[in-house]
Amino acid sequence: MSREPAEHAAGDGAVAAASVPGASASGAGHAASARSTTQAAPASRPVEAPDGRRSLEEFPAETRYLNRELSWLQFNSRVMEEALDPGNPLLERVKFLSIYASNLDEFFMIRVSGLRDQLVAGVLEAPPDGMTPQEQLVAIREALREELPRVQNCWEDLQVELAREEIEVVELDDLDGEERAAMRTLFERDIFPILTPLAFDPGHPFPHISNLSLNLAVVVREPGHGERFARLKVPQAIDRLVRVPGGDIPSGGLRAGRRRYRFVWLEQLVSANLDLLFPGLEVLAAHAFRVTRDADLEIEEDEASDLLTAMAEVVGRRHFGSVTRLELDARMPREMRQILERNLGTADYQVYAHRGPLGLASLMELTSLDVKDLQDPPFMPDARRDLIDEEPIWSHLRRRDYLLYHPYDSFLPVIEFLRAAAEDPQVVAIKQTLYRTGPDSPVVAALMEARENGKQVSVLVELKARFDEQNNIAWAQSLEKAGVHVVYGVLGLKTHAKMCLVVRREESGVRSYVHLATGNYNPITARIYTDAGLMTSDPVIARDVSNLFNALTGYSRQRDYEKLLVAPGRMRELMIERIDREIAHCGRGGQGYLAFKMNSLVDRECIDALYRASRAGVRVDLLIRGICCLRPAVPGLSENVRVISLVGRFLEHSRVYCFANGGEHEVLMGSADLMPRNLDGRVETLFPVEDARLRRGLWAVMQRELADQANRRELRSDGSYSRKPFDLPDDAPDVQREFQGAETPWR
Repeated sequence: MSREPAEHAAGDGAVAAASVPGASASGAGHAASARSTTQAAPASRPVEAPDGRRSLEEFPAETRYLNRELSWLQFNSRVMEEALDPGNPLLERVKFLSIYASNLDEFFMIRVSGLRDQLVAGVLEAPPDGMTPQEQLVAIREALREELPRVQNCWEDLQVELAREEIEVVELDDLDGEERAAMRTLFERDIFPILTPLAFDPGHPFPHISNLSLNLAVVVREPGHGERFARLKVPQAIDRLVRVPGGDIPSGGLRAGRRRYRFVWLEQLVSANLDLLFPGLEVLAAHAFRVTRDADLEIEEDEASDLLTAMAEVVGRRHFGSVTRLELDARMPREMRQILERNLGTADYQVYAHRGPLGLASLMELTSLDVKDLQDPPFMPDARRDLIDEEPIWSHLRRRDYLLYHPYDSFLPVIEFLRAAAEDPQVVAIKQTLYRTGPDSPVVAALMEARENGKQVSVLVELKARFDEQNNIAWAQSLEKAGVHVVYGVLGLKTHAKMCLVVRREESGVRSYVHLATGNYNPITARIYTDAGLMTSDPVIARDVSNLFNALTGYSRQRDYEKLLVAPGRMRELMIERIDREIAHCGRGGQGYLAFKMNSLVDRECIDALYRASRAGVRVDLLIRGICCLRPAVPGLSENVRVISLVGRFLEHSRVYCFANGGEHEVLMGSADLMPRNLDGRVETLFPVEDARLRRGLWAVMQRELADQANRRELRSDGSYSRKPFDLPDDAPDVQREFQGAETPWR
């Protein structure tokens, strides 16, 4: 296949040259200060350097911190590497390429749109690394100019390999006459009635282009009137990959029992039949384009008398946000391109031209094909029969704590915990937070059943969970109709903590049982995300959780908790105290050690604390799947810090913080990454794992994950990551594969 470099923009002028007219044309929809990626400067904490080394503050910002947005792009590149890895099953590689594209869409909808808002508003405060919004937009553009051709090459290579397996994504022109006739019949029957071409001329204003919709820019010639321009939206209610009729197995040449699949892109099918939409006109050209808009919803909560109604109204605006990216067919003529740019108000740097299909997230459709040998082998989580048996779950929890590590452990015990609470006549109250629950949620069903059975049920439904707002609005309304007391969150904050409290009358008095977790109450994501949950009847933890619920549902101003670390509040302070404790152990001649696992590390104060620990001799191991703004292996700053990212079959989503503590190991888990948004803008919890056996197990899990070879990349001091080797021996440590077997150190 050809490897011509893809053209990614019409003109590559610096952002400074293009941004002022382009940015103002698209109109920032809200104050950039609310979307800032910056963090308020922490109070100065001088670092003594009696050995003559530079103090921490003497290291320039660009040495101390990596840029958040560029670090995220590095993470998405690691996702694409999974699509390149021939060791992954073929349809799993297609899945990873689809995830890469979907991730990038969200990045433009949220992060790039936020940078543009800052640019328009003239925000001067820079993030910890010192890059201005303009510099970040330029750097993002340049990084993608290098990467997007590799993405297209990846898809072309996958196409070839799919074709070898009798899964073909073909050009319409590659079909024979009989197949083309069948496709035209399919078009007339199933697609034509849905289409609505919209003219653009002095009598017809330029139509609105909704977020992430795929469109055709069509030029037709009308006798006596010359050329006309029209926009045609490719329907989203139909699969993007249209199956070519006739998928029966031919007489030979295919693997035994394998069906043959052939697809064409929907936009190609529409383009080939434009004569039916423009009868009597000559169709001169048709080229695909796609718009990405600002989708970060903002609501003035202090002015909203009804948050549920206000969120329902604002969700609908997502299709009308300002344009952050225009993607188009690289073959599109300049005149047509200029019409789009002028009417959409885009600057040159916002335009990305591709030589292949737009919107590769649609490739996820291929992963639903029933071709087992091209997919990951099925995996059945352990049902944890040691927790769910004939004995009531309360009896188990009175004796000991239980740790569930999904997806290796089934989510069923969590559902059974709630069902038991709903059915048990001794249970009097249930309190729970819901952030992302998924469709047909058994969790919500159990809460409704509990209310029907006379329990007092209170649920905090976070309406502001991004891209789940509509689902959560629907669940909140359903719960309210069932009589559940529903709270919509805390003014100005997202409630991200994962908590469930069950209050039960027993012979000894009222007793509470708690489930705390690192991930959502969602049985679907619990099969594909690694997350951990703790079930306990610890009365102190239960009291903390009860107090936190009172703070969320009432007017409590609780700030101090006995065992939980809670944000916003003292979580950052208490985490740094623990880091400083490791430094003190080193100062007394001991060996300090920290092992943290999280999704992202951005918070400047926490990063500086880890630098201080490294400089004091503390060994620091960081398992960070996504964004990492700490720069490891810098002489005099972070020689003792190692940063590893695991990207594999399962999304590493859990947050686990391990402190050696002079041999008295401490382990915290919870919902919070070390990011300003988590520590200052969300309600979060970290909770201790105090059962010695479970704590040892989690410590072992962390060490096993740090030793992984199959899924790891290591962050270098220049901000790049080591590439994933594709030629590892079969016995190379693969923690995700090992934990699917009998290896269960967390139990």
